[in-house]
Amino acid sequence: MPLVTTTEMFKKAYAGRYAVGAFNVNNMEIIQGIIEAARETRSPVILQVSAGARKYAKASYLKKLVEAALIEAPDIDIALHLDHGDSFELCQQVIDDGFTSVMIDGSHLPYEENIALTRQVVAYAHPRGVVVEAELGRLAGVEDAVNVDSKDATYTDPDQAVDFVHRTGVDSLAIAIGTSHGAYKFKGEPELDFERLKVITEKLPGFPLVLHGASTVIEEFVAMCNTYGGDIPGARGVPEEMLREASNYGVCKINIDTDLRLAMTGAIRKHLMENPSDFDPRKYLGVGREAIKAMVTHKITRVLGSAQE
Repeated sequence: MPLVTTTEMFKKAYAGRYAVGAFNVNNMEIIQGIIEAARETRSPVILQVSAGARKYAKASYLKKLVEAALIEAPDIDIALHLDHGDSFELCQQVIDDGFTSVMIDGSHLPYEENIALTRQVVAYAHPRGVVVEAELGRLAGVEDAVNVDSKDATYTDPDQAVDFVHRTGVDSLAIAIGTSHGAYKFKGEPELDFERLKVITEKLPGFPLVLHGASTVIEEFVAMCNTYGGDIPGARGVPEEMLREASNYGVCKINIDTDLRLAMTGAIRKHLMENPSDFDPRKYLGVGREAIKAMVTHKITRVLGSAQE
């Protein structure tokens, strides 16, 4: 089966009140772990590539790894998505390279400039059968090339969201309701602005919304990293019950990256500490791959609700 767009994925997710996981990929083991989990749960999945991932792994390598995933899981709907594209040129490049979905992130720009840039990407993508995600409002935190101080973060204005969607023709919208990038999302008690989310959903009925910065930063894996030589004090994420609730209000795509990093790194750290004579990368990367699979299976079945009978 070829790569798919997210259009039908999101229609089914919206109607079924679940979300599709968008998992960031950087190498072979991460892709394999995600695909094995998706295949066993029969869940649709979005493989998400950031500009940092393309720089690290090289675009041609990632493309061939995704092609291999299609062979391994021919019955699973798989979309290939650009995460946080920061320019028209980058979006154009990945569209021409076979991506089925792109995010153009103009959230750092003045409102009218964000609209103009998003319209430009939509005009190029839609005739080529590619869907476009944009962002309105700014999430705090650090992840790859995204670095936003908390004082510069802004929540999404519901009326502005309606205007933005109508004027750009965008297919989905990443909104800011309190999530943030990275492992340090909350200093106090976790809180998402569900009232704001409900208003946006009411004003844009049937329209798919996206949550970025939505890793839970599960304590077990933070503790594992720290126990086996890591130094990640005070990391806190979005509680899983909040993410599940968000899917009741139009959130059809939830981005997950930090949780994958923590699971893989914790598992590898543990293996190397307990097996100091191991120097075969297949052994510790294999352990990391299993950790990715277990984490993605957990997210699909316990958080996203996207597993299919």
